[in-house]
Amino acid sequence: MRIRPVHLLAPTLLGVLALTACSTPATSTGPGDPAPSAPATVAPQPAPAVAALPLLTADLSALLAKIRADDKGQLAISEEDGRFLRLLAVLRGARRGVEIGGASGYSAIWLGLAMRETGGHLTTIEYDPARAKELAANIKAAGLTDVVTVVAGDAFKAVPAIGGTFDFVFIDAWKPDYQKYFEMTFPRLERNGVIVAHNVINKGGDMKDFLQTVTTRADLLTSIVAPGSEGVSISIKR
Repeated sequence: MRIRPVHLLAPTLLGVLALTACSTPATSTGPGDPAPSAPATVAPQPAPAVAALPLLTADLSALLAKIRADDKGQLAISEEDGRFLRLLAVLRGARRGVEIGGASGYSAIWLGLAMRETGGHLTTIEYDPARAKELAANIKAAGLTDVVTVVAGDAFKAVPAIGGTFDFVFIDAWKPDYQKYFEMTFPRLERNGVIVAHNVINKGGDMKDFLQTVTTRADLLTSIVAPGSEGVSISIKR
């Protein structure tokens, strides 16, 4: 399967995300109501969900830069992908997020900042004990322990141990297992919930079954985008 990325979210997909975070009640005109007047011309206003996000503090910017500099295995997402993840989670109004493959915490920090905005909580899971220790330390250094829980261990055991449903899932772990991660999380994903997967362009050959699934299921709306160079898929549950 050849994946051709686009650099902007399709309007339909972006609209669905925004509508899950804020909605406007419909109005109706009954028999006794006066006829509606012609609509006034009003300049379009951004939805609350897409208002400008707070800038990073100098300390947080330095921490993120250090995590990437120390990332010898090149497991961290790019800064562009991090900012994009934060925006997606805020647009969705994410309240119950799970990250599979936390590495040293770079992406978890971006998602944690989003959860701070939405009043949500993220559980991030890392299999490697040494990296999980770094992950926990970096979340603490970022001041996000109130919105991010770190779990060290196998995601196939950790995710079932988390109660309830999810509205935001980020997958950035062992690529051949992406389909299994999807099958594990999708049944617990809320309607209009989002599954985001990383490396779908530069490592798409390692996850063909997953990409086939998310791009063909009738109960998903999926776009492939490239904020950075590695590519992410965004799938919304209908």
